[in-house]
Amino acid sequence: MSFQIEKKNILDYEVDAIVNAANKELKRGGGVCGQIFAKARDEELEKECNKLAPINPGESVITKGYNLKAKYIIHAVGPIYFDGNQNERKILEAAYRSALELAVEKNLESVVFPLLSSGVYGYPLDEAAEVAVFTIRDFLKNHDLDVSISVLNDNVLKVLKKKNKEWLEK
Repeated sequence: MSFQIEKKNILDYEVDAIVNAANKELKRGGGVCGQIFAKARDEELEKECNKLAPINPGESVITKGYNLKAKYIIHAVGPIYFDGNQNERKILEAAYRSALELAVEKNLESVVFPLLSSGVYGYPLDEAAEVAVFTIRDFLKNHDLDVSISVLNDNVLKVLKKKNKEWLEK
C-alpha cells in the first residue's frame, strides 16, 4: 500500500485505473474529463458510458481504458458545491470511496485520482483536499492498494501536501 501526491499529468501514469472527474451523464466534459476522452480517442468509450449513465453524485462506474496507458477508467461523480450545507462533503467522500471500492472489487493494484469536484464544480480547494486525503488514507487502513493524487497546479499540490501532513499528525 502506498499513497502519493504528485505534480504530474494523470494521463502519464501507467496504472491499473485512472479516475475521471465525471459528470452524472458520463459525457465528455471539460478539464480532466475532456482530457481523458480526447486521449482515449475511442467512440467505444462513449458507447460504454452511454450504457452506464446516468449515475448519481457520490457514485462510480468503471469502463475499459481504451487508448490510455491505464487499463481502466473509473468514472466518479463528485458534488457540485453550493454552500457546504447540501451534504457536499458526504457526497464527495462517497465518490472517493465508491471509486476505491470498485478498484478493490476488480482486484486492481494501482489507481490515480484528480482532485474531484475542485474545478468547475466549485468545491473550495482546502476542503476538497482534506476530503480527498482523509478519505483515501482512511480507506487504505484496510485495503492494499497503491493510490496517487495527480495535480498540475503548484498551489493545489501545496494544499494537498499540507492536508496529508495534517492527517499524518492526527
